Amino acid sequence: MFYKKVLKPILFSFDPETAHGIALSFLRAADHFPFFKKILSFQYSFSHPALEFKLLGMQFRSPVGLAAGFDKNCELLNSLACFGFGFIEGGTVTALGQEGNPKPRIFRLKKEEALINCLGFNNLGAEKVGDHLKKRANPKIPIGINIGKSKSAALEDAAKDYLFSFEKLYPFANYFTINVSSPNTPRLRELQNDLLPLLSKLQEKNQELSNLMKQNLKPLFVKIAPDLSIADLEQISRICIKAKITGIIAANTTVSREGIENIPTLEGGVSGKLLETKSTQIVRHLYKMVGKELVIIGVGGIFSAEDAYKKIKAGASLVQIYTGWVYQGPCLVQQINQGLVSLLEKDGFKNIQEAVGIEA
Repeated sequence: MFYKKVLKPILFSFDPETAHGIALSFLRAADHFPFFKKILSFQYSFSHPALEFKLLGMQFRSPVGLAAGFDKNCELLNSLACFGFGFIEGGTVTALGQEGNPKPRIFRLKKEEALINCLGFNNLGAEKVGDHLKKRANPKIPIGINIGKSKSAALEDAAKDYLFSFEKLYPFANYFTINVSSPNTPRLRELQNDLLPLLSKLQEKNQELSNLMKQNLKPLFVKIAPDLSIADLEQISRICIKAKITGIIAANTTVSREGIENIPTLEGGVSGKLLETKSTQIVRHLYKMVGKELVIIGVGGIFSAEDAYKKIKAGASLVQIYTGWVYQGPCLVQQINQGLVSLLEKDGFKNIQEAVGIEA
């Protein structure tokens, strides 16, 4: 209530990127004061045995994670963990540092509770992000790192570009996400049409680094666009299985403007409530096709426990939020987790994993 009545109006009086910068500054300050982080954890965390499970060798306290894009440079993972997330995905990180697209590049659609972003993978680059990760303490929840293609890298050099980031960041991630679906890097989505060579090279490097460091292979996920046809989904699923990829994150932002009143002439991807139905349908299609072979992470339009539960019942083993957190505030993770426990009890399930795919 405090967020919606007081903080949100203040933050929303700034342009979205400035508001995001203010939030990051607050988290940076919190990172220096362990006592303050304890207060945040006390205020926002919620734990329950029904939400805890082990998957892919990782222990999750909740299926609700933070999607990539909030902490692009992986600086604030410890502070973010205080808000009750079951896992956090940093990035998107590219091999080379880049400023991204010209500002302004994030726009609110308040009526639709959505965002349009055309950021363009602004980040410090894999080397500097790796330096941040070397210095951080372990936040005690799984950490994913989302990697993308540098804007300056030609499409034919994409594999080399991804491999550089993958190798630099390998020691610090519990899993990796291969982002081939942002609409804000020219020609990036074309990689979805010829994924096998890229994924095969990444998996070869995964095996090599795993042997070198004497540890298990890192789970690899592919993040896909919500604008793919069913035939495209089938093709990408088959390629992921062939390349021994762990799973798929469905879905990234959409280039569709369906459902937006007074459509602004803005480039970029739409996230938020408008994506909820479409992304859940994609999760359901994927689960029907490959649910026993690939792990699915559902993302897009989650604003409540009911939204998260729909994706889980459609086939998502994990879910991620971002835009919902912006609109609903820091209590959202706690509210979703508490709501999921109630929904599980109502349906007679003892653990969240029992609900995965029951309505696919």
